[in-house]
Amino acid sequence: MKTYIIIFLIFFTLFASAQEQLTGIVLEANGTNQSPLPGANVYWLGSSVGGITNEDGTFSIPYKFSYEKLVISYVGFKTDTISVAENRYIKHVLQPADELDTVTLTSRKNATSRSYLKATNTLFVSSDELLKAACCNLSESFETNPSIDVNFADAVTGNKQIKMLGLNSPYVLIATENIPAVRGASQAHGLSFIPGTWVESIQITKGAGSVVNGFESIAGQINAELVKPATDDRLFVNAYGSLNGRLELNTHFNQKISDKWNTGIYVHGNVRNQKFDRNDDSFLDVPLKEQINVMNRWQYTNGEKGIVSFISLRYLNENVQSGQIDFNPSRDRGTTNFWGSEIDTDRFEVMTKLGYVNPEIPHQSLGLQSAFSYHNQVSYFGLNAYNIKHNSFYSNLVYNSIISDSRHKIKTGVSFTYDQYDELVNTTDFERIENSVGAFFEYAYDDLDKVTLTAGVRADLHNRLGFFITPRLHVRYTPWEKSAFRASVGRGKRSANIFAENQNLFSSSRQINILNSGGKIYGLNPEIAWNYGLSYLQGFNLFNRKADVTFDFYRTEFQNQVVVDWENPFEINFYNLEGESYANSFQVEFNYNAFEGFDLRTAYKYYDIKTDYNSGKLEKPLIPKNRLFANAAYETKEQDNGSQWKFDVTYNWVDAQRFPSTELSSPEFQLDEFSPTVGTINFQITKVFSPSFELYLGGENVTDVRQTNPIISSDNPFGSNFDSNFVYGPIFGSMYYAGLRYRIQ
Repeated sequence: MKTYIIIFLIFFTLFASAQEQLTGIVLEANGTNQSPLPGANVYWLGSSVGGITNEDGTFSIPYKFSYEKLVISYVGFKTDTISVAENRYIKHVLQPADELDTVTLTSRKNATSRSYLKATNTLFVSSDELLKAACCNLSESFETNPSIDVNFADAVTGNKQIKMLGLNSPYVLIATENIPAVRGASQAHGLSFIPGTWVESIQITKGAGSVVNGFESIAGQINAELVKPATDDRLFVNAYGSLNGRLELNTHFNQKISDKWNTGIYVHGNVRNQKFDRNDDSFLDVPLKEQINVMNRWQYTNGEKGIVSFISLRYLNENVQSGQIDFNPSRDRGTTNFWGSEIDTDRFEVMTKLGYVNPEIPHQSLGLQSAFSYHNQVSYFGLNAYNIKHNSFYSNLVYNSIISDSRHKIKTGVSFTYDQYDELVNTTDFERIENSVGAFFEYAYDDLDKVTLTAGVRADLHNRLGFFITPRLHVRYTPWEKSAFRASVGRGKRSANIFAENQNLFSSSRQINILNSGGKIYGLNPEIAWNYGLSYLQGFNLFNRKADVTFDFYRTEFQNQVVVDWENPFEINFYNLEGESYANSFQVEFNYNAFEGFDLRTAYKYYDIKTDYNSGKLEKPLIPKNRLFANAAYETKEQDNGSQWKFDVTYNWVDAQRFPSTELSSPEFQLDEFSPTVGTINFQITKVFSPSFELYLGGENVTDVRQTNPIISSDNPFGSNFDSNFVYGPIFGSMYYAGLRYRIQ
């Protein structure tokens, strides 16, 4: 019934009233050249009907036969009034004014921001925000962001995982430039495969996302925009070193080949070859690691023909070793001498994007996205072996246009996905092929005042999930100044890659059981969920300084879920949901520019997440009910030579977390029902000497909070009680780092 209601809303809004529009472009004269002029005023003489030009200089305003004179103006240019006898495309060039008094306006761009106008609840994170922490890869890009939770997956691999709305990353569509990127075989480690310096900006969308990007997202979408060869620095170098033995080097080389072609080579390497065991449990506190990651991007831009194209090729090789400090892979692998683990990954990717914008009708565009990846992971965890090969192909054709005028925009297209999996779990081989073909339609309405709406629907035919409809709806309403009420609803469906997504559970002595229900993926049925969201954003002035507050509430209801049940300390059971599973998430966030250069961000989050397990309805383990977040950032005024200081401090407090049951364990291995609470402080200081050179120094967990005994039965890792998954806080303790950035623009 929910599906039909949303489909009805989509088509109802699609055929809403439309009005004839006059379109055109405004250019500025600059010597013998002409370039688009964004922000120019365009309106009908003697009326209040008009608008402003977009970033590409184009405009679209209501047209009536009675309108005869069009006024075009911009500060610093002569105002022109032209006669319009009929509705046809306008191309006009404004001339600079001869004599004008100069007025200089200055403002500081926020490192993070929310739009008051978009229908979706989207947070924009700029590159400035990413530089506030030791952003060495995408998994570490959210340390100063309260919308995303970052945790360690276990006490052995050192792998970080993220959560949104209280749900793990598999329920979040993670994309690079709107192409799904972290999925399948790369789900557990894929965030660490994207270096932070390669990221230009991040968009975080809560709730059901756009149907254009697929049907898999449930809790939200994270899209990372990568740096572009045409706009990135000609040379960029970032060197990093930390006291936990991690050394890292990032280099960007960009070159303009011709007027239309630019290329860039991006090289990332990191190594950790020092062994640490601060808690004396015989296990490494952080794993040994080596990674080389190389990307070559090509960008083609032909403004006259409206064509922009990107081609990206990437290769990654990573080796991770963890386990007991005396473990030697060449000597001890496959034996019970010492417990150890290795994860060797080879990955190759090709990503292409081709976009065409009609020069005569700028609102019409056509885009083709495609991506191929080969992922091969060979790994073992003690005596558990896990290998996975994943070949993936993705393509998406998107057409953009308007219906009558720019208030009514549409996106439509078709997509195709292909995934081939080959997994070896100890001695059992799992092979499967998944493919799907789908079509989508999305309608966006903007009344240019109080209401925006985005409604989409897609239909997909999947060889294992069958035929299904995916509806999504986002609405924004602004009743008064600097406010935005938002509501969203949407459905998601996905295959659960139970081993790739839960690799941390191999670092235990648990027996793996799949309770087959006759489904087509490991004998299990696909996951299906509805997500509902309400949000309110209000901006205001507090003591004559800008401030805003946001209230979010989201609820995810699973119609079916693959339950990951480790309530028995000797087993890990996968089975389909029988009963109820839901996740409620509430967040309030307050942002305040207290004085010039100083920004304060605080947030409180509450989670209510429960699932019907075979043993009864329980809170999801290792999810705190309450979280507190505070971030203070200050930067001095930039001097004439570009020098300045930047300071950043972040505090995180995490409530008690429920442990999975250990009642069946021997008394010496039994744990309390809940973990202690945890509070950590991170900081970073950056000295910018010039636009070309800066140094930074920082610390994580500076109060040296540590979890005691993070590994159960660490003295007998091949015994039946060994488990490294009861992690609720830091293991290494305080960690300090330093680095430099150098660029030639």
